Amino acid sequence: MGSVSLKLGDGTARFKRSTLCSSAVNILMLFSVLATNLFALYAFTYSPKHHTITPFHHKNITLISQHVSLIIKQIDSSQKKLARIENQLLGYQTLNVSRPNLANELKLFLQHHQLPLGKDSRTGITEMVASVGHSCEKSAGLLSQYMTYKVSGPCPDDWSLEQKLILRGCEPLPRRRCFAKTVSKVGLSTWSGLGCKNINCLNKKPNGFAFDRQKYVKATSKNDFLIDDVLAMGNNGIRIGFDIGTGSKTGTFAALMAEKNVTIITNTLNVDALDSDFIAARGVFPLFLSLDHRFPFYDNVFDLVHVTSGLDVGTKPEKLEFLMFDADRILRVGGLFWLDNIHCGDDEKKRTLTRLIEKFGYKKLKWVVGQKMDGAVGSGKHEVYLSAVLQKPMRI
Repeated sequence: MGSVSLKLGDGTARFKRSTLCSSAVNILMLFSVLATNLFALYAFTYSPKHHTITPFHHKNITLISQHVSLIIKQIDSSQKKLARIENQLLGYQTLNVSRPNLANELKLFLQHHQLPLGKDSRTGITEMVASVGHSCEKSAGLLSQYMTYKVSGPCPDDWSLEQKLILRGCEPLPRRRCFAKTVSKVGLSTWSGLGCKNINCLNKKPNGFAFDRQKYVKATSKNDFLIDDVLAMGNNGIRIGFDIGTGSKTGTFAALMAEKNVTIITNTLNVDALDSDFIAARGVFPLFLSLDHRFPFYDNVFDLVHVTSGLDVGTKPEKLEFLMFDADRILRVGGLFWLDNIHCGDDEKKRTLTRLIEKFGYKKLKWVVGQKMDGAVGSGKHEVYLSAVLQKPMRI
């Protein structure tokens, strides 16, 4: 009947729940116990007419005992088989820890832990299971490399390996028992695996890395909305928000919103640089998470969801729907969904995105479709962009 998830810090603990199969086994075991007791009662209380026990009666008792033992063995075997099937269906044992060359730390982390007081009567939980993404099975070699380190020593300098695993769907990653690298100050010279060691070099990258403070303060096109204007649409009820996509690699949007007393969590990955370090250095919150991961927030908690290039998922409309529904889930009723210069490519893709947005029944506070030439797209021609501020309705 599924599993229960409990968010604990930077990891997720999953618990095994009783299923219909296990309930059937329990009923069968109860029936066998009752049948055994009835046979035993019959064997010890039955008295023949002449009060003599013949070899025939001894033979009957022996046959009954053998049948009962056989039933118990079959029940035990069936229970083990059902447990294996249940584990396979729920994905608890997708990662084969018995394979050779697997890091011992990974095996330790994946061990099941029985609850100290046994089965919980309210939830049916029997054990705690460490959560590791199912796709990690396809990258077991890289995952084992990630989990190879000296316990209580410094963690390997492997942020690029970590991100490679995340982008392959191996998320969440297992916890490690080592000390993360610390630096005395934030600076490019401390970063490993990068071709750039200064801001000017990074700004020449295709994706750019500029601290563009003017983007949300002064509009350069009709698709650019100003922060003050959007906050006014929220009737001064915007306190916390979530920034999705790669449009703010340095946390500029979150930093500007902080000046307006609005707390923004910025979703980021390290592309060409350790973006998380830069964002944190500005006093705002970076969330190191891929867009394929379910957002680790409860329902209806954000006043604002700001989306930039995160909705550009190519030709996979289903992935876009999953992302949109998850963004809608964490946005409260009356909250604002800000689509910021979403690249549509052409009118057909714009219509596809529009039809999807209309499914949610948002109130359109502002809606602008425009064309502009963007060097990041690389097409050399004007592309269609959509910007909008939408308000989440009450749904019954």
